[in-house]
Amino acid sequence: MENPSRRRVSNRGIEENTLAILDATGVKDTQDDNDDRLAFLEAVRAASIVPEHGTPPTNKMLDAIFKILQSGKSVELIMASYQLLSEIDKHFPRVYLSDVGTSDSSCSTPLEVVVVQEAWSPFVPGLDIASSEREAADRKFDGPIDSSGFHLLIQNLVQVTEETNFQALGLKSMGNMLLFQYLVNVLEGDFLPRNSVYRETMNWNLLRESLLNMLLGSRRISYKGLIKDCLFIVSTLCHVHVGFVDDVRSSENSAAKPYKDSDTAVAVALLEVEKCTCIAIQRLLVMIMELDMSKKKADMEGHTTRADGVRTPLVEIILDELTYNKDILSPFLQVFDEPKWKLEIVLQYFWKYIAKPSVRTRRSNGSTDDATLDGVLKCFSNSTSTKSIIKKISTGVAQLLLAHAFQAYLSLSSQQHPVKSLADSEEVVRGSSLVEICKSVISAFHSLRRTDEHMEILPFEKEALFTAATILSTKS
Repeated sequence: MENPSRRRVSNRGIEENTLAILDATGVKDTQDDNDDRLAFLEAVRAASIVPEHGTPPTNKMLDAIFKILQSGKSVELIMASYQLLSEIDKHFPRVYLSDVGTSDSSCSTPLEVVVVQEAWSPFVPGLDIASSEREAADRKFDGPIDSSGFHLLIQNLVQVTEETNFQALGLKSMGNMLLFQYLVNVLEGDFLPRNSVYRETMNWNLLRESLLNMLLGSRRISYKGLIKDCLFIVSTLCHVHVGFVDDVRSSENSAAKPYKDSDTAVAVALLEVEKCTCIAIQRLLVMIMELDMSKKKADMEGHTTRADGVRTPLVEIILDELTYNKDILSPFLQVFDEPKWKLEIVLQYFWKYIAKPSVRTRRSNGSTDDATLDGVLKCFSNSTSTKSIIKKISTGVAQLLLAHAFQAYLSLSSQQHPVKSLADSEEVVRGSSLVEICKSVISAFHSLRRTDEHMEILPFEKEALFTAATILSTKS
């Protein structure tokens, strides 16, 4: 068995040689320098990840790995540093759940959150430090990231998605996308254990101290601006992904502007990195909505204070953006595939334009009691209410929303406990079976067609209708 002290000596040796291996000035960019960096990354992996009981890298080593990712010297270095940081986080989590011993074997074992206080983090402690040195570091993405640096990174991704010339996108673009993905991984690793225990204990301090809550509460960022940037990235990447594929294919067949091998490697890698960036944006949005829901509960229980501040719920911001910018509605719904929140967003979108009764009750999450899929579908049961809806949102938007709501409902229905996972822990389809929902979806489209004789049913909506009809045929 390997002596632990020998492993510690090995780590110290790697740390002592870090500055010798890495170029502190960042100006060297030869192949030998890149080979040295790759050797350093492999040495850290061999000391920390490969052994069954490896020791965590020192903070100095982690700083060096993080700077390699930020500097983006080559595709190999960017990918290797990103993967190594991700593996280190899995082996040595900063926040994790631990069983709390109990003498009562009949009770389920409670969990508690363990926070490794001395653990290295890519984020600046407190996330809200303002200084001229810090702002200069933010612009270069050099070292730990604070709140304004995180927003600046997202703004850089907006510029990447706006770039129509594929060859103008290079290592820096790919590096920034992977840097963002890694930071989202860190936020998620910190938030999910805390939120899981919060649901059981209602201890708001767990979430108050989360990286995500501190990031969103920072006065150095524009929260709504950050969210709008995220929505823009998701909606734009939905459109340009096919274009990038076409660019790569056409470049391979073009003798006029041949790619170098390195350019081809970046081109191929970018396609996958863009897809994963879309997923990371979605995960960030889902975390924020989950945090909003938990904070709403904490507010109702009187656990929050004025120091927690007031923040517009993310669902409301998304609804406003989708309402006033119809161009992003379809691409956003196409990309955003988390069924629980997708269904909630669509239902709340509908509910903004559905005629309400004069007397209403409010649910715990602030929406009306009938904001369910069953309730929305019933609003298409007669020509009067159908005309009222399409007059406000158009036939095309109505059928698009219906199709996506049905898709999200089916995804939730296929899960083991769909009802328990919904945004407000209540049934959004109370009293309706799958067969009834399918019948109501088909009926809603018939009602739209009767109201608008010139309505054209698009492919995605046809697929939803075909799915509903197929389910009915198998259940009959």
